[in-house]
Order: sequence, then C-alpha cells, then structure tokens
Amino acid sequence: MRFTQSGNRLIGRAGVETIWIEPWGENSLRVRVTKEANMDTNDWALIDTPKAASAKISIDDIELAEPWIKEEERAEKAQKTQIASIQNGEIIASFNGEGWLTFKNSDGRILTEEYWRDRERIDRYCIPLRIEGRELKPIIGTSDYRITLRFEAYDDERIYGLGQYQEKVLNKKGATLELAHRNGQASVPFMLSNRGYGLLWNNPAIGTVTFATNRTEWVAENTKKLDYFITAGKTPAQIEQQYADAVGKVPMMPEYGMGFWQCKLRYRTQDELLKVAREYKRRGIPIDVIVIDFFHWTKQGDFKFEPRDWPDPDAMIAELKDMGIELMVSVWPTVDSRSENFEHMSKEGYLVSADRGMNINMNWMGETVFFDATHPGAREYVWQVSKKNYYDKGVRLFWLDEAEPEYGPYDFDNYRYYQGPALQCTNIYPAMYAKGYYDGMTAEGQKNICNLVRSAWAGSQRYGALIWSGDVSSTFRAMREQLQIGLNMGIAGIPWWTTDIGGFLGGYVEDKNFHELLLRWFAFGVFSPVFRLHGERVPHIEPEQAVIDGVTQMFTGSDNEIWSFGEENYEIMKNYIEMRERLRPYIRTCMEEAHEKGTPVMRTMFYEFPEDAACWNAETQYMFGPDILVAPVFELGQRSREVYLPKNQAWKNAKTNEILQGGQTITVEAPIDEIPLFIRAEKDYPIY
Repeated sequence: MRFTQSGNRLIGRAGVETIWIEPWGENSLRVRVTKEANMDTNDWALIDTPKAASAKISIDDIELAEPWIKEEERAEKAQKTQIASIQNGEIIASFNGEGWLTFKNSDGRILTEEYWRDRERIDRYCIPLRIEGRELKPIIGTSDYRITLRFEAYDDERIYGLGQYQEKVLNKKGATLELAHRNGQASVPFMLSNRGYGLLWNNPAIGTVTFATNRTEWVAENTKKLDYFITAGKTPAQIEQQYADAVGKVPMMPEYGMGFWQCKLRYRTQDELLKVAREYKRRGIPIDVIVIDFFHWTKQGDFKFEPRDWPDPDAMIAELKDMGIELMVSVWPTVDSRSENFEHMSKEGYLVSADRGMNINMNWMGETVFFDATHPGAREYVWQVSKKNYYDKGVRLFWLDEAEPEYGPYDFDNYRYYQGPALQCTNIYPAMYAKGYYDGMTAEGQKNICNLVRSAWAGSQRYGALIWSGDVSSTFRAMREQLQIGLNMGIAGIPWWTTDIGGFLGGYVEDKNFHELLLRWFAFGVFSPVFRLHGERVPHIEPEQAVIDGVTQMFTGSDNEIWSFGEENYEIMKNYIEMRERLRPYIRTCMEEAHEKGTPVMRTMFYEFPEDAACWNAETQYMFGPDILVAPVFELGQRSREVYLPKNQAWKNAKTNEILQGGQTITVEAPIDEIPLFIRAEKDYPIY
C-alpha cells in the first residue's frame, strides 16, 4: 500500500482500493474505504462539520520480504513498501507493511485491530487462508458492494450499545445482531468497549454484526463504501461525549416531558379523552401529556381527525392546555390508496416503491404504502398536511409510529427509496421521519422539540426523537428485557427512551398477576427518561359498526387509567406519580446533561463507576442520573432482592435513610408498593 497526505487526511491506495482516515472530532477518527474512482459523499449519521482537530501523520518507506524467503536472501529480494500512522489526541491508527490497520491509545495499548489471515507472519509461519480484514466484494453487474469488516476478538472484551434488541443480556459479546429495524428492534450501530474505545458503523444498509470469540465481523449486504467512526477515551463518559459530538445531541427536553403521560389503545372519541383528562384533574393527580392513538383519522394518509369522533379538536386542545396538559397525536407513515393524498404523492414520487410485485407495503386495516421519508419533498408535503390538520390547531407533540417502517413482510430487497435501494439505506428511515417533523416544527419557531418515535438510527436524537421499545408483551420477562434495552439505547446515543408501562400485548385488567406486573413496571417507569402508561388492555371493546364509509373501524382496549385496577393499586400508582413530581428538578438537570453532553439519563453502573470491576457485571440495576441507584423487581411474588453498592462511596437507603458503605452486596426488602432505591450519601433528594 502507498500513502499520501492531504491536509489532515491520510490516504492509502492499493490497486483500486482507496482508504481515507482523518480526524473527526476530539480523540476520534473516521475511516472510509472504496474501490470506486470517487468516494461516496454521504456522511450518514455523522455531522459534516466536526470539531477542528490537528492530526499527526507519519509515512515511512520500508523494505518487506515474504516470510518464506531465506534469511540470507531477504535483503536482496525485499520489496519497497510503506507504513503509515495518524494520531488525533488519544487515538492512533497505524498501518503495517501489508496495509493492515491497528488502533492504539496514546499510551501505545492496542484498542482493536483488523483481523487478517492472509500471509500472516508468526515465527515465519504462513497462514494463507486469504481472509481479509476489510473486504469489498462487487455485486456482479452493479456498482455496489457487499462489505465485511473484521476485527480481532479479545477474551476480556465487553461490548455495549448497538440499540434495541428484545433480549435480556446487557453485554453483547457473543451476540449476532441483525442491522435492521423491526417492530421492537432498533439498530443503532454504535458500540462501546471496555477496552477504551467506541465504534460507529456508519452505514444504514441491511447487514449483521457478530461479536464472536474468534473475531468481530460487521457486514453490509449492499452498499457503496466502508465507513466507520472510532473514538478513544479513558472513561465511558468521555467516549460517549465524543460520540455525541460527532452525531449530535438531543434538544432540551420540554417541561412536559418530565412528568406523567397517560395513554391507552385507544381513546376513540373527543368526549372520552376529555373525560379522562378532567378526572385526573378532579383527583388532583399531576399529568403532563395525554395521547390520541392511531385510527383517530379518516383514512390512513389523510393525516387529520375523523370529524364524527373528533368534532372540535381546536376546543379540545384549548381545554387541555387550560388544564396544563399537552396533547400528543399519533401519525402513521402509511398512505391508503383511497386517501385524498395518495394520487398526488404517487405522481410526485413521494411513496416507497417496489422493485417487483404489487406496490403494497402493508395490508393491515387497509392496503397502504409508506411515504418515502428519505425524499425531502415527501417530508415537506407530509409535514404541511400535518401542520394544517394538527399543528395549526395546537398540537405540539407527535407520535411517529410505524417508523421502522414495519414492512409486511420485511423483504428489504424489494423496496426502493429516493435515497436508493432499501438494502442500502432503509435503516435511516426513522431518522428521516423524525427529521421531517423536526424541521417543520423548527421552521414554525418551536423550541425544545420532542416527538415519540418507534424506531431510531444513529443521529435520530438530534431530531428530538424519543424512542420507545415497541409492542412488547405484558410479562415479567419482557419487563426485564426493557432494562438492558434502555441502558444500551443510552450507550448507543439515544438518551430519550421509554416503554409501554405494563407492556402492550396481553394485559388483562382483572388479572391479579397483571396488577403486580403493572405496579413493578410503573415503579420502573418513574425512573425511566419518560414516564408513560400505555397498552391495549384486554378484553378488547369492538366498535359498534365494523365499517363506516368504507373504512374498517378499529377496536379499543379496556380502561387503562390508574384508577382502572382497584383502589389499592390506584393509591400505589398515585404515590409514584407524586414521587416523579418531587424528582422533577433532578430530572431536569439530567435532561440538561443529555442536551449538553449526550449523557444517558438511564446509565449502566459502569458508566458512573468504571473503576469498580463489579459494576461491569451489574446487569439488573442501574443509575438514574448521576446519584440515584435503582434496583427494579422483575419476578412475580418477589419481595426482596440483592443490590450491589459501588465501592469508594457511601450510600443512603432512600426509604429508611440508613447509611451503608459501598463495595458490598446487600439484600433489601421490596414490598409491592416500593422499589429499592439508594442515593449517594452526600446527596439529599425528596424521593419517598
């Protein structure tokens, strides 16, 4: 490989392969590789104007002989080649004579290095497996590539982040993860390693990543270039902040994001919703947001209220605002072929297209096509319709559902966007969906924008995206899985995250076991970034008419207000809402830190205590902000649990005020109306 320098960029060339490495913010590098004449210009998740950094680049000529050449002949038969390195603060990337890439920190310790098994020199022993660390295989007959990037595996490595996967394991070492979105799955491909680095796979193509015991392997099935960002730091917090600088940070959470949100599937009419809001106010229960869920509209893609059920939205919204309640309205990206907007959007190319077969993306409650969120014109059109029918009436908070989008089936090779084939770019869809509303609301002068979105990709947070974990089941297993999801989403750069408290699917309102699950989940919700009750409680209530004006009518779930599950449970949930209110000043400071630094609101134990080895293994407890240790209960009938208190810190039991020394595991009582909580002893928060 031959190297040149262009400004702060190190450029390597070997045959048709070109590799660029350059500073991309503090202690960080961006690596791009192509086999085309010109490098693809997409920056994808990365902000295109990173902080200025001055790189130290060195290029040296050396002579290199093949390993099988006899020692006495090596000088004669050696070939001239080059080695090169580039340093940006705490991180150094260096190429050996074969062009293999290693990353070290400023102390010279290897962070990670490419995995090559092609003429490797091990005591002059050759391993001719022809496995390359970076592999760009042309897809025959196209200008596209299937890309594989391989890194060495390390026995001591622990890996976190990557987004939202419905499983209970926090540490992703040993996992294979699909780099694709589904209902309940959001691929946000940033990983944080305990070896002192973070890596963003900066490619929205469909693929996989495997963190195996023998190697790490990133794959993009169809793309134009290899592109990743790598950053080094002495602590997880430093790494996270440098990553946030590269991909963007959330706005400041609006004040209504700090309190309690009431939601159900679904408030069918204006009268029903207002009765619920009035009842919360009559009972003196603080409520910040109430939600109108899906199928409140005429047809999918009309983006407007059904006038039969919502006759005066302006008056409804005005009354809610007088009560201090913000209204959130659900929007779907689906456009029914019978929608008043379908013909125009189809003619303008604003809809996702199919490469084969009929162009129907989903046939649930109507034959629909998703609008193309990668198309600037489509984003603007959908926003303008939403502005006219929602925003101009006073709606300031949108629920951007179906944001993966939820194809049925997920045949990614069949769909095509303005940006390109879905195989190459579909993972960017939820970020662009959020961007359309963020840009429109910003243009109207709104500040501190927050919209609920069912999926995310790297960078979604800068568009005010609050992510929730999808349609999860009403089980303790699902609740347990939500903890690692929330923590790993925070590591992946998404600090605004929430769940459907109580789960979405299968919560029987008369089931005592469900009541216990609901109480435990409700307590967990208090110590989530956003505190939101939702679910399709069963039994369902069927509509009086199955079809009206040619539109299939949607059922609604049973009642889902906090007084819907008995007086005893009501009092417990009411107390938790009041607890959240007492924590509002503390939560506000956590949201400020997320806005300014990209810091997660929910934090792994090791994020706050990286020097405590036990904290890297603590997977069933977490920090809510910097000072509050939360230990949820995840099993039916459980009334106590073990909690690890990090060392070098005294801790105060938030309920009893007992002071305990850190560095020990204790057993703490957990009655049904309490969640085990501990505070740094020098702090004082009015929790209980």
